[in-house]
Amino acid sequence: MYRAQASSEYIIIVGFVVGITIPLMLVYFTFANNVNDQIISAQLEQISKSIIDSADTVYFLGEPSQTTLKVYLPTGIQSVQIINKAINYKIRTGHGINDIVFVSSSDLTGVLPTSSGIHFITVKAEGGGVRFSYT
Repeated sequence: MYRAQASSEYIIIVGFVVGITIPLMLVYFTFANNVNDQIISAQLEQISKSIIDSADTVYFLGEPSQTTLKVYLPTGIQSVQIINKAINYKIRTGHGINDIVFVSSSDLTGVLPTSSGIHFITVKAEGGGVRFSYT
C-alpha cells in the first residue's frame, strides 16, 4: 500500500514538472527567435548604412573615386534589389519575409551579395552614379 502511494506522488511531481517545463521552453524559444531576428536586422542596418555612406562619399568625390568595404553578412537574406537610389533587402524572419530599404543621395547600380559570410564590396563612382560589385 505504501508503494502505491509513493508511485502516485512521483507521478504527480513528474506531471507538475513537465507541466511547468513545456511552457517555459516555448517562451524561451520564442524569445530566442525574436532576439535573433533583431540581431540580424541590426547587423544589416549597420552594414547598409556603411554601404550608403560610402556610396554618397564616392559619388560626391566623383570619378574615378572608389572604396572597398569588408562586411560580414548575416544569414536570412533572401534577395537584394538596387532600384534607383535605394537598396531593398528581403530578409527571412520568424514572422515571414520582411523588406528593409535604405536610400542614398546618388543613383545606384550593380549587385550586392546575398549569401552569408565575409564579402568585399567595391563602391565606385561611375557615370554620374555609383556602381557596386563584390567578391
